[in-house]
Amino acid sequence: MFGNYLIGLREGLEASLVVCILIAYLVKTGRREALRPVWLGIALAVVLSFAFGAALQFGSQTLTFQAQEALGGSLSVIAVCLVTWMVFWMRRTARHLKKELHGKLDAALQMGTVALVVTAFLSVGREGLETALFIWTAAQSAHDGVRPLIGALLGLLTSVALGWLFYRGAVRINLAKFFTWTGGMLVVVAAGVLAYGFHDLQEADFLPGLGTQAFDISAQIPVDSWYGTLLKGIFNFQPDPTVLQVTVWALYLIPTLGFFFAPGKVAPNRATPAGPQSAPVAPKEPEPHDTQVAVPGARNTDVGSGGNGDTERVHDGARRAGEAAGGDEG
Repeated sequence: MFGNYLIGLREGLEASLVVCILIAYLVKTGRREALRPVWLGIALAVVLSFAFGAALQFGSQTLTFQAQEALGGSLSVIAVCLVTWMVFWMRRTARHLKKELHGKLDAALQMGTVALVVTAFLSVGREGLETALFIWTAAQSAHDGVRPLIGALLGLLTSVALGWLFYRGAVRINLAKFFTWTGGMLVVVAAGVLAYGFHDLQEADFLPGLGTQAFDISAQIPVDSWYGTLLKGIFNFQPDPTVLQVTVWALYLIPTLGFFFAPGKVAPNRATPAGPQSAPVAPKEPEPHDTQVAVPGARNTDVGSGGNGDTERVHDGARRAGEAAGGDEG
């Protein structure tokens, strides 16, 4: 249940931040007429995500056991690939997410209403589809369709509440650290999902080795005990895994965590010290990781009155000084 709560929290918070940034930018720049198509795109993305999850759940029930296991195992591998890409992508781009979304929204505003709907739909829909797929695969591996869904729903509700608090400016957390540590925990959860996905493929006779167990500690950690249930819910733990499951789990988890927490994966978010010949450095726009998203009604500090103009005047002054010096020498 905790693993699914973490999935819902992290994925939902990413979507909530996207919504907050889009809405706050439109409100702050006085373009409230564009809010309706943006909300329409967000609503369509939510509907698509629920429809995708329902199609996975009810569509798989009409299949044979072998086909169900093959589908579950294949989608588990795909879900782990998507989540792994997502956690690395968010760690690299979290600092620039606000600026990137602003650029996409500006382009959509110039293109019209349909472009606004599509922009909001794609920005939120990607997170929704990833969430639906990963939650479904986690629920399938847990053989319990109730508690994983409750955990995921609680995580999504928490992310919506945090998103609203961000929008209101009532809470500030370091989002870079948040996404780093939750990303690391999500990699651990994904390792369990991947291992069980390979077990499904073994049961579907797609992969060999179903009868070759690595160990069996069912007597020490019974599956129906409270701690066995806890380990199953958080890490997708299985007391009697096959050799292939353990191998896949280790080959995924160890190098992935090593690369994820390796230093230098995130560009430093501070200005490089300027040398004596350096050009003036423009003021840095606050990024989502070190401040809350823009609050409607706040004074617009993104566009200063002297930014580009001051730089041009400095360049013009330097050019005139050079011409004067050249005239004196001649």
